[in-house]
Amino acid sequence: MMPSLFIAHGAPLLAIEDNEYTQFLTQLGKTMPRPKAVVLFSAHWESRAQKVSNVDQYSTIYDFGGFDEALYQIQYPAHGDEQISKEIEGLFTKSGVPFEIETQRGLDHGAWVVLRLLYPNADIPVISMSVNSSLTPEEQYKIGKALSSLRAKDVLIIGSGGTVHNLRALKWIDNGEADQWALEFDDWLGHHLQKWDLQSLFKYDSLAPNAEYAVPRYGSEHFIPIFYAMGTADDNRKAALIHRSFRYGNLSHSVWQFG
Repeated sequence: MMPSLFIAHGAPLLAIEDNEYTQFLTQLGKTMPRPKAVVLFSAHWESRAQKVSNVDQYSTIYDFGGFDEALYQIQYPAHGDEQISKEIEGLFTKSGVPFEIETQRGLDHGAWVVLRLLYPNADIPVISMSVNSSLTPEEQYKIGKALSSLRAKDVLIIGSGGTVHNLRALKWIDNGEADQWALEFDDWLGHHLQKWDLQSLFKYDSLAPNAEYAVPRYGSEHFIPIFYAMGTADDNRKAALIHRSFRYGNLSHSVWQFG
């Protein structure tokens, strides 16, 4: 059974950096079982309706500005998989999840930065998925749960975002230390993820310490992919933190494995 993952995609610069986190993701791609395809929920694709991509070959979206010119030269020409897209349509229909098909949109940096580190040759089919921060965590979890059977078919499901992601709080002079408030939130989250304590997790915004800083209302789209990824492992409720580090004082680089 293929696990599902929540992967923090950090800042776009990860695409050209060589550091502890990029080395971890590169090694993870080499050591995990090779998936038949990747289904990826990206924090940078927000939509009121659940979108399911059915794209032959993806363009590369540069949805950021002011970074090193080398970033804008990167291409990640992954292909889609029509059969798996159609299977997702069927699973959503069976579970009562409304959805729309997207046939044009490329891969945003929440998708291609992660995928390029895991699978640099762009040789694994990708089905890109939107997220909706207006839904409740229960509803986001339900969407993920509808796709749980894909894991038995060697499909890797990824939620790409960040557990602590507050751009207004970043310290661009990085001294390697994590802010206490960020650690407190992330520790609370980790405790309840490992217990699979959905009752608490679904109320993280009122129960978790420093939630208003870690997951600001203007930036919750980066946190919620964890519920989509977690839901896909509802049939095998195991959560393991396989990497955690911080950049810029409080930007989390966390990787959670579910199932």
